[in-house]
Order: sequence, then structure tokens, then C-alpha cells
Amino acid sequence: MYDVIVIGAGIIGSYTAKELARLGHSVAALEKNPEPGCKTSCTGIVSQACLDMLPGSHSAIQREARSATVFSPDSNHLRIKRETTQAYILDRMALDRLVAEQAGQTGVEYFFSTPAIDLQSDDRGVHVNATRDARPLKLSARACVIACGTAPGLIRQLGMGRIRQYAHGAQTEVSCKNIDEVEVYSGRHFAPGFFAWLVPTMPGKAKAGLLSSTNPGTSITNLLRYLERQGKIQSASHYISYGSIPLKPLTKTYNHRILVVGDAAGQVKPTTGGGIYFGLICAGLAAQTLDESLRAGDLSARRLALYQKRWHKILKHELDIDYWAHRFYQGLTDKQVDHIFQVILRHGIHESLLASPDITFDWHGKVIVDAIRHRSLQRSLEKFKLFRPPA
Repeated sequence: MYDVIVIGAGIIGSYTAKELARLGHSVAALEKNPEPGCKTSCTGIVSQACLDMLPGSHSAIQREARSATVFSPDSNHLRIKRETTQAYILDRMALDRLVAEQAGQTGVEYFFSTPAIDLQSDDRGVHVNATRDARPLKLSARACVIACGTAPGLIRQLGMGRIRQYAHGAQTEVSCKNIDEVEVYSGRHFAPGFFAWLVPTMPGKAKAGLLSSTNPGTSITNLLRYLERQGKIQSASHYISYGSIPLKPLTKTYNHRILVVGDAAGQVKPTTGGGIYFGLICAGLAAQTLDESLRAGDLSARRLALYQKRWHKILKHELDIDYWAHRFYQGLTDKQVDHIFQVILRHGIHESLLASPDITFDWHGKVIVDAIRHRSLQRSLEKFKLFRPPA
């Protein structure tokens, strides 16, 4: 019997497993794919704070980012730039492999090509039924962490509820020229309710993708055709990766002997769909809570509820503001989005926000609140009769 089984060996699952092993616990990690990092639809843009949580991750950096250009539906644009690096564009597959390798060196035992089918929890432990090489495999542990991304079956089975709101993403690698900074596109033609992007990675290469509230396949076709007409890309990969991003967290991220982290728990920014940094924060809290509970010999739901209290204290208000901002933006027409762009440009609102030392890449709540407090923007927003500012 292991101390902990971690289901899912992406960055968040491997990081949780590594932290638990570092604290002296025996850990098994189950992953349905044949190796770490073999499938990801994440763009891989992270902050310095995120990199600092992942030792050795600088080896996965493809490019630094100091600026971005954001386009309105009618092609108005505003440029956001700071003199220092604001984010790093990573090779996500390389990063997944790096974190898994570090976890393995710490003592985590990996089971690849081993999807978890179901699990049960009783007074003796957690029992996971999986398959490996088409054969049944059963593993047991004192506790379990679910970190398998947007795979809600296990969570529903355990009576922990379900995430009902998702964004749908699509991304592909493209050949390009003269693309030196991140470009973001708004408009319902490309990304209904969300946005699209063109992110340079290596010389002559970029990632083109989007989040959408509806059919991402149609949306990314529209995006790629537009970028080709504009001469920004020369060709696109035949392979398009698809994925879903939760927009609200689970109501309950703990149960008897079980914790849920990362995308599986909905610990994702609703504004951008970014989940690495928030997921790492919660993974650290999950490892801390399990370490304390394992040593105390108490893995009850009541004891493990401390995990949710801890991550709520750090993230819940931020996620609530971000979700409000997403819902507000989702309700705007393209014409209204264009009007907001014009107000921001006319009054230099983006420049005043960038001048604030409190504005960071990871925490969007303060940017949102500061923006809507700007009187000229507030007056415009109130005209739309959709304006319900967060507390």
C-alpha cells in the first residue's frame, strides 16, 4: 500500500507527487498516456513567479515576452508593453517531462499507459482500479489525489459534484514570419465569448489558437484563414489539438481520503484559461494538507477540508472577480467591444494601469477592479446595462 496515489501525471499531478515524496511519503502516479507531455493543448505562457516554483524550468523557455498587441473586432489595436520581461513562453511538453523526471528522482513510482477506471474509499484506504497493457491493475493507498485534468467521471462517481461550465479550446503550430510578440484577437467570428491568439515560439514558428464558448473547430478554421490572408502565417500544421477549460471550480475539492487539484478542481483563471500557476499553488497546499493528515493518522473529509479552506483563502476572491469579468465580456456584442477599445485608447487607461507596480501577470482581479473604477470607462459600461461590478 502506498501513502498516496496521484491520478494524472501532467505538471500539476507530477508536482503534487514530487512534493509528497519529498516530504517522505511513498507515492504512485498513474497516467493514461504512454509518457509525460505527449499530449497538451496549453500555450505555455507563464510568469517569473510560476517559473520560480519549478526548479530547472528555464531549460523549457522558448521565448521571453515583454509586450502584446490586442486587436478589437474591427481591427483597432492597443499595445501593452513593459521594459522588463512579463512572461515566458515555454515548451509545454518539455516542461511536463522535466517535472515528471524530477518527481521520479524524488521517489515517485510512475505507471504510464495506465488509465484509472474507478476508485473506492473505505476505512482501510483508497483502492484504484486501472488497466495496464489491457490487463486489470488494482492499487491501494492511504489517500488519493485526483489531478487528471478535465476528466469528470471519477469526481462525479465520488459524489463531489461536477463542473458545469467549460470553455473549448483549439490550437495548432504554424509557420510564420515577422511575428515578434504575442497577438490577441477578439470578436465572435474568431472566438465567441473569448479570444484568439498568435504566440511566437521558435524562429519561424508560432502557436495559433483560441478559446470559444461554441464550436472551436469552426472558429480555428476562421482564425487560420484570416491570419493567412493577413500574411502573418504561411502554413498551419495538419494537427489541431483540442481541449476544455473549466470556468468555475468544484464546490467541493475534498472527500474522505481524497483531494482534487488543478484543472480537475477548476482552479483555472476564467479570464485567460491559464491554470499552471494557480494549479501549482493548490498542489503545494494539497501536499501540505496530506502530509499533516497522514502524520496525524486522520484522513477524514473533515480533516481534509482544511485544503479547501487554504486554497479558497488565496484564490477564491480572485477567481470570483475573473469569472465576473468573463461573464461580462461574454455578454458584449462586437460593437460594444470596439467601443470599449476606443474609450481605453482615448483616455490611455491601459497605460495608466501598466504604470502601476501592483499589476502582475498572474493576478487579474486588481487590473479588472482598477479599470472599472476609471470613470470614463465606467460611464461607458453602464450604458450597456450589463454592468454589475464585483464586490
